[in-house]
Amino acid sequence: MKKFTYQALGNIKSTTPQPIYNEQGIQIQSVQRIYDNGLKKLLDGYFDYRYFLKYEVIDLAGKPLFQAKKVFRRGKVWFEGKDLVRDENYLINYENWRIGVPELFISNGDFKMKVDKEMESWSTFIVDDVVVAKWLAVYDEQKDLFDITFELSDQSPIQDIAFYIAIAQAALFIGV
Repeated sequence: MKKFTYQALGNIKSTTPQPIYNEQGIQIQSVQRIYDNGLKKLLDGYFDYRYFLKYEVIDLAGKPLFQAKKVFRRGKVWFEGKDLVRDENYLINYENWRIGVPELFISNGDFKMKVDKEMESWSTFIVDDVVVAKWLAVYDEQKDLFDITFELSDQSPIQDIAFYIAIAQAALFIGV
């Protein structure tokens, strides 16, 4: 598995870009919380900075690569992902609410990926019962930040780390 690391600030209202590093310690991209406008950022403050947000992964030139955002309509909450390079859309939502423990899935019509969300251990991305990626956030209380590790298998149908990191930041870090 290829390994990537970055940090997420404990202060979730921050919009400061956080660098993403490859195994050699070289910055390859950044992840950032963004708002469409100042009003949405102000309103989000009333809702604990968890509703009107978007996460974007950007390249070294500042070009957005992938975006994940929380959507809520008619009492339902889900996430939408958008590959801004390939112009592909993804739905990230929970299924099986009525029959037990809800399961998180990412889909776009071509494939379906299950995400096993864990709070104290690795969260895994699974396709056809095979773990294709893993994400882990470890909180450092003294520094008030999360040290995050992401691992990507060569067997994954999606090799774009921007896809995983934007979705992980929104769905795993912020949640519903």
